[in-house]
Amino acid sequence: MKRHFKESSMDGFNGTSADDLQYGGTHYKDMPIQPWAVMEAVLTREEFIGFLKGNIIKYSLRHGRKDSPDADKALHYMQKLKETSGSGW
Repeated sequence: MKRHFKESSMDGFNGTSADDLQYGGTHYKDMPIQPWAVMEAVLTREEFIGFLKGNIIKYSLRHGRKDSPDADKALHYMQKLKETSGSGW
């Protein structure tokens, strides 16, 4: 599968890439391929970055309103955005 971005990037804090993490369960990690890997392969770079930013907004706004680790999820998408774009927001 063709990938538009770097195969492996590290967050610079604990040496773990966003692809190796999941918050709120293992439902994506248990799949043969994670959904965002498919999106990364089929979307343009700009579309994929937009997807990541949309999820950062969603989880940030939802934080505290649902029994879910939404703050961790938002940070996870921020990490993936940084790894994908080479910078933050």
